[in-house]
Amino acid sequence: MYKIERKPYGFRLVFGDVIDVAEMTRWVEDSKKALVGITGRFGVLVDMRMLKPLKADAQAVMVEGQKAFKGQGMERSAVALSNAVIALQFKRLAQESGIYQWERYVDASASADWEKIAEAWIQSGKDPDK
Repeated sequence: MYKIERKPYGFRLVFGDVIDVAEMTRWVEDSKKALVGITGRFGVLVDMRMLKPLKADAQAVMVEGQKAFKGQGMERSAVALSNAVIALQFKRLAQESGIYQWERYVDASASADWEKIAEAWIQSGKDPDK
């Protein structure tokens, strides 16, 4: 399951459950459509609190989607996670896609304010790691 929502800061992406390569491919296609006409810099909040670990083929497609957002003007992204395996997986994928330095990870299981923390990074560059 995935959702793509427009927000004042850019986009909110939600991923949940098991996502196979076919569904991930649909997400990339839908993301590219959502990015048409977007100009300037924007941020992305990615809610992965309910996502199960991705298989290798779906991971490769996710990297393509991450590159599409970065290539269209994504300035910062914040990823909300509640699973250590997913956190490791997506830190590696962000390194592969070239977005790691602009992405921060928020442990939603450790903070009820995870969304505020993520949005502060996206909108004003307040680094949750500091």
